[in-house]
Amino acid sequence: MFITGYAVMAGAAERLVLGYDSFGNICGRRNTPVKGAPLSGQDMTNKKYVFFLNSCSLEMQSLKISSLSLCVSSCPQEQLNSLEDLQRFARNNGSCLCIYNLNISSYTLDPKAAELCPTLPVPPSKSFPLLNRCIPQNPECYSRYASVLISMVNEMDVFHRILSGILAGRDTVIGLSVLALAFSFILVLAFRFIRTLLVHTLIALVVFGLLFVSGVLWWLYYDYRNDPSTELETEKENVKFLLGYAIFSTIVTVVLLSLILVLRRRLHFTVQLFRIVGKIIGRIPFLLFQPLWTFLILIVFWVFWVAVLLSLGTAGAAQTTSGGQVEYRALSGICYMAWYHFIGLIWTSEFILACQQMTIAGAVVTCYFNRNKNSPPPHPVLSSISVLFCYHLGTVIKGSFLITVLRIPRIVLLYLYNILNQKESACAKCLFKCCFCCFWCLGSCLRYFNQHAYTATAINGTNFCTSAKDAVFILAKNSAKLASISCFGDFILFLGKVFVVCFTVFGGLMAFNYHRELQAWVVPLLLIAFFAYVMSHSFLAVFEVTADAMVLCFAIDMETNDGSAEKPYFVDQELLTFVSQSNKLTEGQKHRRRRPFQDNEDGTELQPMV
Repeated sequence: MFITGYAVMAGAAERLVLGYDSFGNICGRRNTPVKGAPLSGQDMTNKKYVFFLNSCSLEMQSLKISSLSLCVSSCPQEQLNSLEDLQRFARNNGSCLCIYNLNISSYTLDPKAAELCPTLPVPPSKSFPLLNRCIPQNPECYSRYASVLISMVNEMDVFHRILSGILAGRDTVIGLSVLALAFSFILVLAFRFIRTLLVHTLIALVVFGLLFVSGVLWWLYYDYRNDPSTELETEKENVKFLLGYAIFSTIVTVVLLSLILVLRRRLHFTVQLFRIVGKIIGRIPFLLFQPLWTFLILIVFWVFWVAVLLSLGTAGAAQTTSGGQVEYRALSGICYMAWYHFIGLIWTSEFILACQQMTIAGAVVTCYFNRNKNSPPPHPVLSSISVLFCYHLGTVIKGSFLITVLRIPRIVLLYLYNILNQKESACAKCLFKCCFCCFWCLGSCLRYFNQHAYTATAINGTNFCTSAKDAVFILAKNSAKLASISCFGDFILFLGKVFVVCFTVFGGLMAFNYHRELQAWVVPLLLIAFFAYVMSHSFLAVFEVTADAMVLCFAIDMETNDGSAEKPYFVDQELLTFVSQSNKLTEGQKHRRRRPFQDNEDGTELQPMV
């Protein structure tokens, strides 16, 4: 909350989005006066473009362009050779190119007009979509203007270059987020009515997407690396990150293709599993709508997070200089606050997703342990939400915090790897890669056990640590029987997430590749991939959490009941048949004559609840 309040009070994201003049006015909005600057506080609602009075002779001084800048309503499309031309342009277009306190009628009468108006001749210019600048079209002026702008962008720190890239491609980011939402929603409907052909189609699309995205990444890296016009620091960063993305994508492609090849014989069991999961979801009203609420909450949070980030990036103190001009000087420590803010993004996103997992697990547990399967309990989702907020918020906070703690070292390792990549230390690079893979594996395992801990909490009402211990004990005791059940379903769901991320990233690559200049678009692309994965995970979590909760409920059912008249099982016939067949296949592959799973350790035959 402190970071948010400070950013909102000290920052002005409009300065980065819209641009501002030399007198403290933000173009495109109504401004408040700055003390000591008489030309500040003007209404610039209709003046959206920044125009430099000396666009052909710009110079850089301490990350500042020396020329005076004004907010204008339109850029001059033709060359203006005299003060009369400036006056005519102002009257015909309503765009004044001289200092604000000089009246249009005084352009040709005031003896100081030459000092208060742009240097003549004024070259024709065109509004540029990045930061709303009037870019001169004269070759000589454009060359000078571009060189100064390149110097300014290269001297900016990485944090501000990333912000500029996000802002410049904000429309593309929003569009790709909507695309990821559409893909996720289609997958949810597909998994609800899954068939064998659909599974094969999904796998084929994932394979195509992985190969295609990897190929496009390598092609873009080769194209950028051999482009002689690469001068901007942002473009050099794009080349460096593209190589990392291409290597990572290739490794993921090889691993997933190998897993698909190994697990291809289990596809029919996966289809049967999703049919059972779909039947359970059908018994719980409005469970499929749960991701929509989660998605809306995530969108509100992400918009709020980006707004605070932009405010942090523009936090600065207005200082008046000679001639009534205003400069904004960045405050110290902003980058550290941005890192803190980024950790908040991860933790809060994980917390929201954990609340969804807890809600789904609670609803599934309520329906599984209902004796009368034909009469499900009323409003299981609402009941699960109320129990979550009344008793189990601490559990989801702890679970999401543990995942965040394991993600932070991965971020730090990526940052250090980026530094070592410039120094070309091969041994250190290999060490950091190994450490990163270890933390990634730990994070994946922790996420898996967190899910089961939430289910155990929903069953027993115990705290996070106790529930995690009980879940690990049950799963370890029944690992041979249950591993093959949830493994393949989770793998197919993971392929669904990969499908959403692959095609969203491909759309981002094609969109951002057309706007290479001045955009550090690789980081926005990484954010898009993160948002796409979170969206797909949020939607497909209904099936994932339902399947995992069902497996853990089945294991606890087998532990606490014996199938007798006094302690009948809660499991129904279809799930029992599926578990038996799945484990018969697994046991048959390992030990051809091993006793089937339908007999438990005490020799009691498992009987479904009637």
